[in-house]
Order: sequence, then C-alpha cells, then structure tokens
Amino acid sequence: MTHTEPTSTLSPTDRTRPRRMKENASFERGDLEAILDAGFVCHLGVVVEGTPMVVPTVYGRDERYLYVHGSVASRSLAADPDAEICVTVTHVDGLVLARSVFEHGVNYRCAMIYGVPRTLTDDAEKTEALRILTHHSAPGQWDYARRPDRKELAATTVLALSLEEASVKISAGPPDDGRSPDAERGRWAGTLPLTARWGAPTADPLLPHGITAPAHVVARAGTRQG
Repeated sequence: MTHTEPTSTLSPTDRTRPRRMKENASFERGDLEAILDAGFVCHLGVVVEGTPMVVPTVYGRDERYLYVHGSVASRSLAADPDAEICVTVTHVDGLVLARSVFEHGVNYRCAMIYGVPRTLTDDAEKTEALRILTHHSAPGQWDYARRPDRKELAATTVLALSLEEASVKISAGPPDDGRSPDAERGRWAGTLPLTARWGAPTADPLLPHGITAPAHVVARAGTRQG
C-alpha cells in the first residue's frame, strides 16, 4: 500500500472550520501533533444503538493515524464500522481569572478528530499499532514487558482513525478585560496555571523483594506530563 506524505497544514472542512473564537484556531499539523503527543487519554465519541456515548481511553499515533484499542466485546468499539466517530484530546493549562465573572476562562489546548475508523484485522498491523499505543503512554515498556500473544490479539479490537480531518484550538494568555471599565475596580486579575507531574513509582505489593523498577520508569518520576 502506497501513502502520500502528510502535508504541514490541515485542510478545513465544514466540521473543522471555526465559527467562534477564530483567533484560537490552528490548521498547523505541528500543533495537532504536539497536542496529541502531550497526552495519552482521549475521549471517544460514538453512537451506539442510537444513543451517544463518550468513552475515555488511551491512544497512540503515528504520522497518519490515531489508534485506540479495547476488548472485542466493547460496545463503543463494536459500533457500526461505517459510522463516523469523533475523538477529543484536551489539556487544561490554567484558569483565566478576570475582573468580571463574564470574562473568566480557561487556557487550554484541544484537538478534535473526525472520521470513519478502520478496524485492524491483520495481526502484524495490529501488533504494530499496539506497540505505538504502548510506547506513547509508557516509553520503553513494550520492550520490557511480555508482548501480546495470538489469543490476546484476537481478544483486542484496534481502530485506526485518520488524522486528516481535525480541529485544533489553543487558548493562552491573560484576561481580556485589562482595559475595560472593570479595570478601575481595583480587583486582582491574572492566570492560575495548572501542571501535572509524574510521581515516584510504587511497586506492586505482590512483587518479590529485590525487583526494582526499570530505568525507563524511574526516569519519568518528577517530569511534567502534558
């Protein structure tokens, strides 16, 4: 199968073209990839038997696809294979505390990806997608832990969703009311940043004495997530 190289920009569609807060929109593929790389949990939106369902799940990506996985019995992954889905990844970077409640907001980075996913059926392709997904959330773990066997592969559904149709919005900066009449009220305004960091590894209580955490796990302690 031949592929064309992804372009550096995303082409707007009726679903991704911004209608409000256009100044926050981005069609740079680099911004989309940065948002996806900064997280590992997405929200998968599907319609199951006529009812909307939004499911949090881990993901991974390569240059062309975002991958999600779950049990073959999962209702969210076993929906109509020709149905559109929407995947959302959001990072909250802080609160914007203005002089008036109306001007309060959130600094954030958000990506919404639309399309009809492809269910992976080839074992080699499915295994590679699971490697990508595992490495995305826990770099180094694929080479350290036991990999899926044929029975486990058969029990796992993996969806590949193209990254071609995506909406990206980024909001950053201070409140917008610094030059408004509310500025004369003498009230504090600014931002309250939010960050997350990985803690120290905690061993399984059933782990035999003397087995220590591998270097790739220990190295993440204290580093920022997102």
